[in-house]
Amino acid sequence: MGDSTYTITELAREFGLTTRAIRFYEDQGLLARSRAGRNLVYSLGDKIRLKLTLRGKRLGLSLSEIRELIDLYDAAKDEQVQVERFLEVLERRRAILEQQREDIEAVLGEIAAFEKQCRDFLAGKAKTPDGGSGGKPGINAKP
Repeated sequence: MGDSTYTITELAREFGLTTRAIRFYEDQGLLARSRAGRNLVYSLGDKIRLKLTLRGKRLGLSLSEIRELIDLYDAAKDEQVQVERFLEVLERRRAILEQQREDIEAVLGEIAAFEKQCRDFLAGKAKTPDGGSGGKPGINAKP
């Protein structure tokens, strides 16, 4: 094919994807294959767009955010617009991840409390929510 075009199989192999995944990205407007004679091929630009798409996915960006950033890159004469928008997207993603981390820490704390309550119960030390003893731990019981 040459150095500047790639078959779907070549891209799939290089990026560890299925051809179906590449077609999906194409359907989403992230890639645009073309014809070289009788063969359907992807350009070097498509290869770069695929690489950027996969990086965006690793960051947890939506496909629409990825497409917007790539389109900005393609259209912008000045990279500042793209970089500013990327920074906005990253800040929003960071906020979401930090909230998820807080939520996970809260759930882990609850799990630890329930584990302790279960262990205490099994050791014969459990108390019921009303302060009595011998009750069974449950989801309504307060640790």
